Amino acid sequence: MNSFILNGNGTIIDGDIGYMRIALELARQAQDQGEVPVGAIVVQNDQIIGRGYNCPIRSADPTAHAEVVAMRDAGNNLANYRLPGCTLYVTLEPCAMCIGAMFHARVERLVYAAPDPKTGACGSIIDLPSQVRLNHHLQVTAGVMACEASLMLKQFFIQKRKIAKL
Repeated sequence: MNSFILNGNGTIIDGDIGYMRIALELARQAQDQGEVPVGAIVVQNDQIIGRGYNCPIRSADPTAHAEVVAMRDAGNNLANYRLPGCTLYVTLEPCAMCIGAMFHARVERLVYAAPDPKTGACGSIIDLPSQVRLNHHLQVTAGVMACEASLMLKQFFIQKRKIAKL
């Protein structure tokens, strides 16, 4: 079941669910590699131009969050560090680092699935996109396929705890 929580002026646009399904597939790839299951894509003009999933453990890179990996891929594909007119889809509410990277890349819109009560920077802990003093703002749509993304994360951490007990 999908739950939709609209944040600010965020509205669900035709295609958001389909794009989020692709991000969820990328999250499964992260999970298959023992990483926290978070996936992200960058879309411009109805074309996926960047894909990524969490890989900080495998890459020994603390910045290798799904969003950053997807933006790096998009930047390489566009040969530009700016991502004008782009929407970033991610299965978990971004942290402050990832929101900062989105601001620097000039991402136009963010769509995320599950809230992150530990490090979420779009309203769960802090709300960086709503800070009027910042020089870039992006539209935020929250809760697209939140139940599916939350379930995947919960199951991942339950399994990790079971393994840790052995």
